Amino acid sequence: QVQLVESGGGLVQAGGSLRLSCAVSRDRLIFNSLSWYRQAPGKQRELVASIIRAGGTNYDDSVKGRFAISTDNAKTTLYLQMNNLKPDDTAVYYCNARWGWNVAWGQGTQVTVSS
Repeated sequence: QVQLVESGGGLVQAGGSLRLSCAVSRDRLIFNSLSWYRQAPGKQRELVASIIRAGGTNYDDSVKGRFAISTDNAKTTLYLQMNNLKPDDTAVYYCNARWGWNVAWGQGTQVTVSS
């Protein structure tokens, strides 16, 4: 079983920074990708950033240059450094892992950016 537990959300003023963490428990799995998604009230869940097994990263255009996704060397923790936050970044942020045909989600962490 894979468990993902997010932390680091909170309330921040526009222009501020937050660092989200996702603890990834795994049973000798090699993930195809580790990602951060977000879902704002009344909107669909959207992909924010991904890191793939080969090490490459992908970002939604709305966060390029402001957010950075990374992992520790053992890939047991996924991070999302969020800088220059905007009110539009307000959402619940979810950690996501994919391996084979399988997908796992964390419970989410709330990020609220005040103007």
